[in-house]
Amino acid sequence: MSRIGKQPIAIPAGVEVVVDGQTVRVKGGKGTLERTLRPEVTITRDEKEIRVGPANESGMAKAQWGLSRTLIANMVEGVSKGFEKHLELAGVGYRASKQGERLVLTVGFSHPVHIDPPSGIQFDVPNPTNVLVKGHDREAVGETAAKIRGVRPPEPYKGKGIHYKGERIRRKVGKTGKK
Repeated sequence: MSRIGKQPIAIPAGVEVVVDGQTVRVKGGKGTLERTLRPEVTITRDEKEIRVGPANESGMAKAQWGLSRTLIANMVEGVSKGFEKHLELAGVGYRASKQGERLVLTVGFSHPVHIDPPSGIQFDVPNPTNVLVKGHDREAVGETAAKIRGVRPPEPYKGKGIHYKGERIRRKVGKTGKK
């Protein structure tokens, strides 16, 4: 039995959920999301909650049960509250800025790096060393934040680069001189 899969998903006020076979559409104040789930799970909707269950006793049904419940819960949370990822820039001269909707990173290359936001994603730059990625789709927010981090991942010797807020960077000891 899946502990996560057994939990019902509460539908908050202002969120509209439509279950059409294996397709779930969620509409709220932040946007609309749609996902088609695998046939190994069943989705039932009551007035104020959604329940996910296995369609049979196969191993694949048990594996997809908790995953499907979490995906639907993330959709409901995304259209009601939204998701965000915080990134920090560490290094001398490393900074971020916005030009319209586009994010501009100056991270030690001979040129600035321009990143256009995918649909449903917004960038916010509260100060030159912090970037905030916001959106209603958790998967897209995480993927966009990972692409930004991938421009200049943190290096282990001085810790320079782009990292998530609170991320612990494993540091290495540098070379020592010969005696």
